[in-house]
Amino acid sequence: MPALIIILIVVGIVCLLLGVFVEAVKFLLWLGIVILVIGIIAWLLGFIRRQT
Repeated sequence: MPALIIILIVVGIVCLLLGVFVEAVKFLLWLGIVILVIGIIAWLLGFIRRQT
């Protein structure tokens, strides 16, 4: 499970950077943001569940 979360965060950052640097593919910017947010939320949920 943690490996999947790390992969989601990395893919999100890559898509975010590609969306910023390449004007023609603006949808990658939004896709990167969405994937990054999902990865961060998943990481937070896992972190919170480990604390309890």
